[in-house]
Amino acid sequence: MSYKNHIKAVFPGSFDPITNGHIDVAMRGLKMFDELVISVGDNQAKSELFSAEERVEMIREIFAGQSRVSVESYSGLTVEYARQAGATVMLRGLRNLTDVQYEFQLAMTNRAVAGIETVFVMTSERYGFVSSTMIREVATLGGDVSELIPELVYSRLKDKINPARRQ
Repeated sequence: MSYKNHIKAVFPGSFDPITNGHIDVAMRGLKMFDELVISVGDNQAKSELFSAEERVEMIREIFAGQSRVSVESYSGLTVEYARQAGATVMLRGLRNLTDVQYEFQLAMTNRAVAGIETVFVMTSERYGFVSSTMIREVATLGGDVSELIPELVYSRLKDKINPARRQ
């Protein structure tokens, strides 16, 4: 007799904005999990470009064709949110050794505190250097980040950075 558990994972982050690297990690996560909740966190330590509502809306549009993906916003402790959401796994992307050190400590803490396992996915080499912070900085200075984020996000980013463009 074969028995398969339904595995629900959360993929938390600020996603301000979501990048092609985030999308790559999420799509590969869908190969491992039955259900994936992309969880847009409210990080008080970061100054946001897009509101949580704007980020959730964009991510929902991007993943509209993926029935096993849902998008929610949350505040507070990520591991508590994951537990309340009924997830048993947290999906995290890794870009470099700095990420590994930080994420390893976080994963060990999450397992000790809440029994949540963490699965790491290495970001595609095409996006290993990309971060939301870098996207915001380069775009603010007039650089072209169109190859690093979805077209929908790029359009909204240009509107956000250059409000005169909307008129």
